[in-house]
Amino acid sequence: MTALTVVQIVVFFGLLVLLTKPLGSYMARVYAGEKTVLQRGLGWLERGTYRVLGVDPEQDMKWTTYAVSMLLFSLASLVFTYAVLRLQGFLPLNPQGFGGAQMPPDLAFNTAVSFTTNTNWQAYSPDVSLSYFSNMVGLAIHNWASAAVGMAVAVAVIRGFARKNADGVGNFWADTVRGTLYVLLPMAFVGALVFVALGVPQNFDLAVVTTLEGGKQSIVMGPVASQEIIKQLGTNGGGFFNANSSHPFENPSPLSNLFTMLLIWSIPAAITYTFGKMVGNTRQGWAIFGAMAALAIAGVIVATVAEQAGTPHLAGAHIETAATTLQPGGSMEGKEVRFGIAASALFAVVTTGASCGAVNSMHDSFTPLGGLVLLFNMLSGEVVFGGVGAGLYGMLMFAVLAVFIAGLMVGRTPEYLGKKIEKFEVQMAMLACLVLAASVLGFTALSSVIDLPKEGALAALNTWPGSAYGSSDSIYGAATGNLNNGGPHGFGEILYAYASATGNNGSAFAGITANTPWYNVTLGLAMLIGRFLMIIPLLAMAGALAKKSAVAASSGTFPTDTATFAALLVGVVVIVGALTYFPSLALGPIVEHFQMHSLATH
Repeated sequence: MTALTVVQIVVFFGLLVLLTKPLGSYMARVYAGEKTVLQRGLGWLERGTYRVLGVDPEQDMKWTTYAVSMLLFSLASLVFTYAVLRLQGFLPLNPQGFGGAQMPPDLAFNTAVSFTTNTNWQAYSPDVSLSYFSNMVGLAIHNWASAAVGMAVAVAVIRGFARKNADGVGNFWADTVRGTLYVLLPMAFVGALVFVALGVPQNFDLAVVTTLEGGKQSIVMGPVASQEIIKQLGTNGGGFFNANSSHPFENPSPLSNLFTMLLIWSIPAAITYTFGKMVGNTRQGWAIFGAMAALAIAGVIVATVAEQAGTPHLAGAHIETAATTLQPGGSMEGKEVRFGIAASALFAVVTTGASCGAVNSMHDSFTPLGGLVLLFNMLSGEVVFGGVGAGLYGMLMFAVLAVFIAGLMVGRTPEYLGKKIEKFEVQMAMLACLVLAASVLGFTALSSVIDLPKEGALAALNTWPGSAYGSSDSIYGAATGNLNNGGPHGFGEILYAYASATGNNGSAFAGITANTPWYNVTLGLAMLIGRFLMIIPLLAMAGALAKKSAVAASSGTFPTDTATFAALLVGVVVIVGALTYFPSLALGPIVEHFQMHSLATH
């Protein structure tokens, strides 16, 4: 790596560390219901929201009530968004005149599910498919709601570890409202102003310019800054433009690029300190932070080195791959020249480590090893800081497994934060882990071999009759017929798609024509599985832990606030990921890496 690359990495992680404690401490106060400066100014809005919802914020919910409230809220917002997308032709703020043709039923389902689950997978081109109203009201609402829900669930899980002899894990409505008003809103307000200052548009204009050939071209602008800030802060990732964060309107400069990356990881990193504060031992939070940071730094190094090394084909063509003062070297395919290799690789690791999905480069163009890092980040359960809230409760799932393994090593009942980890807690942690793997590998296997018939009941998954996809005898939507690449890279594209959907990430290798009924429906199902079938077992685990009393530490207690535990936690994440996904990774990026070097020698 070059000296400039090292400086960029050090500056980014240094700023992240500096941000973690103050933001994490503030979030702990917010979710504890303590008075803050913002609560004095916005308390009337919080109280008014509770009155409109007809809820009592002081009611302590059992985990089942908490889960049902979360599911009903998500379902209602999903249905609302589906209706907005299908009816956008009749709604205001639509200067391009987009209608239902741009959002047929399967695509509207996929998009509504995607934004509800904090995935923000986009099987469409935003600037030529969605009206301003659809973007601002139908989709942006989820950038707030899904982020607030993820944070609320994480706090409920934390309470499961922190409370003793309690029946409840908090109040879903209070947690969601407080996270929105006192965490997301002020950060988004200030961040949007920063984006505007950095050159991101915030308007309702549609510029018409004269091209070099003398023709006319419409350039979409719009309320980009206000959409961009919550997209990144809430680890949503759905772009206002199809080019996402490589578009100069979304990400104008290297400074906005650094600001964007800090936004993506700010809350996921800070909530580890929130965890430490709420359980009464901040060293516990730093241990979780350290495990996440170790995985992140390792990924950044491997991805950056792989991209900087380029490919044997470039070297064989006598193209300079070493970085010089005149050119960046390495593999610049699919990367924005404003950012170069270092900022592109770092951004890719940040966005796949979090369940964000925003991209400033084309992940499909990464080298096999670079792409392997991005895949592993998602397959690990999005715990390399992860999404807002989701990263923490995902890592706590692995923490339960880690202390279980440590307990087996010393021959005693495992303990974590003074709670005995018994059969039910381990079962719930394993269930959440296995559900994710079943979704990724099951859908990938189906999509790798299935070709849907031209006629019959299954033909509906090829195309909707009379829709924009063509007639009912089309094979446009067949699963294996929509790959733009064959061999291991084609398989890697399918694996990446379902890893991204199940991990609620939203980025893509983009070598698949994903806007077909088969992929729209199955990816939508994968998103639902990855979001809710992971949350429910972990809430059940939290409910069981909250009822337990604390046990006193003894000489046989394995300390979980040390570097040793952080190292064990990293090992469990890597080993579980390797044992679960190595065969699929071997069929994709690993064999592609060896194939690339083998072909280059002939």
